[in-house]
Amino acid sequence: MTLEDLAQERVDFRFKGLPPEADGLTVAELAARRLNLFTDGFTTPVLALSAERLEHNLALMETYATRHGLAFAPHGKTSMAPQLFQRQIEHGAWGITLAVPHQVRVAREFGIERIFLANELVDAAALRRLAAELAGDPSFRFVCYVDSVRGVELMEAALTAAGASRPVDVVVELGAGEGARTGVRTEAECAAVADAVASATALRLVGVAGYEGEVPQADGDRVRAWLRRLVALAADFDKAGRFAGLDEIVVSAGGSAWFDAVADVFADIPELSVPVLKLLRSGAYVSHDDGHYRHLTPFNRVPEEGALHPAFRLWAQVVSRPTPEQAFTNAGKRDAAYDLDLPEAQVVRELRSGEVRDASGVTVTGLSDQHGWVRTEPGAGLEVGDWLGMGLSHPCTSFDKWQLIPVVEADGTVVDYVRTFF
Repeated sequence: MTLEDLAQERVDFRFKGLPPEADGLTVAELAARRLNLFTDGFTTPVLALSAERLEHNLALMETYATRHGLAFAPHGKTSMAPQLFQRQIEHGAWGITLAVPHQVRVAREFGIERIFLANELVDAAALRRLAAELAGDPSFRFVCYVDSVRGVELMEAALTAAGASRPVDVVVELGAGEGARTGVRTEAECAAVADAVASATALRLVGVAGYEGEVPQADGDRVRAWLRRLVALAADFDKAGRFAGLDEIVVSAGGSAWFDAVADVFADIPELSVPVLKLLRSGAYVSHDDGHYRHLTPFNRVPEEGALHPAFRLWAQVVSRPTPEQAFTNAGKRDAAYDLDLPEAQVVRELRSGEVRDASGVTVTGLSDQHGWVRTEPGAGLEVGDWLGMGLSHPCTSFDKWQLIPVVEADGTVVDYVRTFF
């Protein structure tokens, strides 16, 4: 499948929020009409992605990675949108980071040539498919975690049984500390996992990696201390000859909260036996958000580097106003991210006048399956029929609720539609 195939997909009942009159059109035909989100029949709730802010975020992270000498493999599980994968690659990305076999299958379907799987892959069926992908495409580069001897054994058995003709590149994952998520807890255990890889015929050790966002009680000092451990592990492995025969060594980290620390520490990686691929994996930047990452973004700590802009806005309609202090919209948990923070009321588009104004005195206080609970203060002026525009927290659980997302310019003109695959 190609991106052009997505453009030729027919619009129908699967895609919520689109104008009923769009049924039967291809996505390309619908985009060519340049409809207005507010006046051309879109139904609520509808999620919109800002065209200008999306482009700004893509360009900013390209500049950041280049400035700091980092390769960039943004985490695609944030969006699972092949169109955005392609735009990230066009903006200099080395490849795409993913988390599970299905996501790898989606990326490969759309021709992604470099994939970093930030997990240990021990599913025999997925490993058989991976072996076939590697055999069938010499240009395909795949790297994944290993964090246990048992995992190495399972990978070796499955790949050998599949008749793998190319070894799978792996990096030892260093855990971020006690109580953190995955990853080997001690350097001695890392060496044991590396020894297991060296004994395998279907695997090749190419570096070390991890995720600093799991450092317990994370702050700048703790995160940098863990990153220095990761760099030291790479240096120790290299000194021991574990990377003999490689053209480059992979050292990878980088979520969306501490990539400034990654840039700082990776800048001091010592000279190793071959060049180092310093691979950053931050993914939430592509849409950013109005909650979790807005407060945690490294650009808040280093404002001279620039600023990411929240690119999502969820529009819902006021469908009930039972009391002067209470209103309900028609967007709930099926439409809005809610795992970290509730939506943030930002603007009101009045049904009577079409005027868009600040949502002063309007607060989202809860979500039911298909309703948003809204508290209104005196003077809020919110009426049944008005549209409430909301910012969302945590893009990872915003993209997954929408299969076709309008990309909207500042004046409301819809210029494209982003297809997601979760």
